[in-house]
Amino acid sequence: MWKMTGKTLAAMLATTLISVAAHADGHLPEVEAEVRRIDQNAGKITLRHGNIPNLDMPPMTMVFQVEEKALLDGIAVGDQVVVTIEQVEGAYTLKSIRTHAP
Repeated sequence: MWKMTGKTLAAMLATTLISVAAHADGHLPEVEAEVRRIDQNAGKITLRHGNIPNLDMPPMTMVFQVEEKALLDGIAVGDQVVVTIEQVEGAYTLKSIRTHAP
């Protein structure tokens, strides 16, 4: 059996509230990332991303499906970007992307 401290409970509650609030108003948190690979034909992008609070996902490198292939137009490997990502029907989906100067 594990014991939860007040700080642990507060952190879990804060993360949950941020996630619920993001979904309630339709606003997704913006996350800084670096483009590692692009597959325009498949509509996929590989990102090295920071923490994604609405998905409770720590920083890592992974592949995301894009909501629309046109989102990848003008994006290149190595670009520093700001993205929003949401889980859609079980798939982690890139909803928006814009370049961000380092």
